[in-house]
Amino acid sequence: MTVDRHALQRVLDGRWAQVRNEIRAQMDELAFNPDPDLTTEEYRALTTENLKLLASTGRPRQGFDPAYGGGGDVGGVVTAFAMLGFGDLSLLVKAGVQWGLFGGAVQVLGTKHHHDAYLRQIMDGELLGCFAMTETGHGSDVQHLRTTATYDPETREFVVHTPDPGARKDYIGNAARDGRMAVVFAQLVTQGRSHGVHALLVPIRDEDGNPMPGVTIGDCGHKAGLNGVDNGRLTFDHVRVPREALLNRFGDVSEDGTYTSSIANETRRFFTMLGTLVRGRISVAGGACTATQKALALAIRYGAIRRQFADPATGEEVVVLDYLVHQRKLLPALATTYALHFAQADLVSDMHDLQTPGAEGDEWRQRELETRAAGIKAVATWHATATIQTCREACGGAGYLSANLLPALKADTDVFTTFEGDNTVLLQLVAKTLLSDYGRRVARLSPVGKAKFAADLVADAVVERTGARALLRRGDVTDREYQRWLLVERERHLLANAAQRMRKALAPGADQFGIFNGAQDHLIAAARAHVDRIVFDSFAAAVDRTTDAGVRDLLAEVLRLYALTVIENDRAFFIEHSYLTPGRAKTVTQAVNALCGRLRPHARTLVDGFGIPERWLECPLLEGEKEQPAAPPAPSQDDEPSDLASVG
Repeated sequence: MTVDRHALQRVLDGRWAQVRNEIRAQMDELAFNPDPDLTTEEYRALTTENLKLLASTGRPRQGFDPAYGGGGDVGGVVTAFAMLGFGDLSLLVKAGVQWGLFGGAVQVLGTKHHHDAYLRQIMDGELLGCFAMTETGHGSDVQHLRTTATYDPETREFVVHTPDPGARKDYIGNAARDGRMAVVFAQLVTQGRSHGVHALLVPIRDEDGNPMPGVTIGDCGHKAGLNGVDNGRLTFDHVRVPREALLNRFGDVSEDGTYTSSIANETRRFFTMLGTLVRGRISVAGGACTATQKALALAIRYGAIRRQFADPATGEEVVVLDYLVHQRKLLPALATTYALHFAQADLVSDMHDLQTPGAEGDEWRQRELETRAAGIKAVATWHATATIQTCREACGGAGYLSANLLPALKADTDVFTTFEGDNTVLLQLVAKTLLSDYGRRVARLSPVGKAKFAADLVADAVVERTGARALLRRGDVTDREYQRWLLVERERHLLANAAQRMRKALAPGADQFGIFNGAQDHLIAAARAHVDRIVFDSFAAAVDRTTDAGVRDLLAEVLRLYALTVIENDRAFFIEHSYLTPGRAKTVTQAVNALCGRLRPHARTLVDGFGIPERWLECPLLEGEKEQPAAPPAPSQDDEPSDLASVG
């Protein structure tokens, strides 16, 4: 199989290939891979300088309204920001706060008054801001934030207040050093009644950088990673802002204090408001994907030059990437990274199309996008955490040196699993949506359809108890259609059984919390199965639309390895529920091993396909590539040393 690396890169670059190439060219002037010995203040100053350089390229403008000098290319700007994950993740996060969260909130939650007053300054980096949602006492439970914004009709102002220590805004990016204004999320109160969480623009510093009256700013200090981002804390002591400070797209307050909204239901209004901010969650997944790609590029290239233990047949030391155990560490993770890359690309593309004029009102598509974004963010960031750690281990002691970039990748991405939504909570949201859709589908069935549905459930239980399912549907575990059938069946089975368990909560007097709490592990498993299946489908679609035969054949092999990795990792489910016999499950492992061997010669091509500029990978770890002799043939498994503890 002959594969052109550049043809592979074109497939991976996808819809926004031109944007990716422009970023590769533009980012050379930024100080990436910063010195790990910088102090926190020096790193923050460098990140702010890079942020302003980024603003000067005009790239951040591309995601904003053309009426204000923007480019209207939301997908392009999300793709561009994700590319920063190849370089400095602090810059990625700080840029995301400035233009994705702060600027994005002003654009999608505000109206013409706010756009006229602030968008140009935000786009150009002249007005640096914060996104003040999270509180010390409420992170995931945004609906019950405790900060208040109480309207005073006599002065026509909102009074923003932190009523207790738990209501302090915490971990807020751009707050400790650079932010001059914050989008503050608070419970809106007018005429003695609360109308739920709304967002207001609140100045937090004056032109000289001093805190505004009533605003107390704290510094979160040194963190485990992302120390170029100035995370801080905000407390408000009866801070007054004009009525016009309310970002009033979904709810407004008149001069006399009357509240109005185009969405009467408070809960629906709240989730509609949050749904418009989905770009941030998608951007985090994108950053996690690029950071993972960089880690794999480093580890696989190092594995192709690092030698350990002699081949008895030749006396030559063997390249560690030729050992099956090393391939097992890295190649299934590489296959999953490819799968998530294509799923993320589809997500960004759909978000872009949904936010174009004429599509904003499609509520079903918006809800589906939010659900998919939640699931992919959770899976992609967990995958980043696990894979970057694996890459660090695969590089041995060299991988532990700061100069070799992996420690920073590990530290900087660790928080991705909990910001922009805790991953466990996000998968519960996915499960909730799936259950709601499942219930609606069942409710729409005709009487005959409902009878058949009930009969199918009984038949399914019988087939499972007797173990007949594995005999009724047998297939080649490397066949794409059979792999998809297994993934679809796992998703269907888990969702149907979760729905049956949750039905008990509908009974009069039922302990709803106890039933939900007792089924949480089941719900998470169902949500994860759903995400695994949609990721598979995105990857399969990408394979099918690839026109270069060599690239298509290689991607098809990577897809097989991804699917087999998912199946192997959940062998217990497939055996317990009689989708695979124990013997058939062994063939899955054998197939993974065989695919690792077949993909080994293409490992370098696969990581080169990410198109990471060499400057962003420069480190002592890869210096050995310059003098590395040609690798001897890989040893057979029988020739492998018994002690592989020090491989790498």
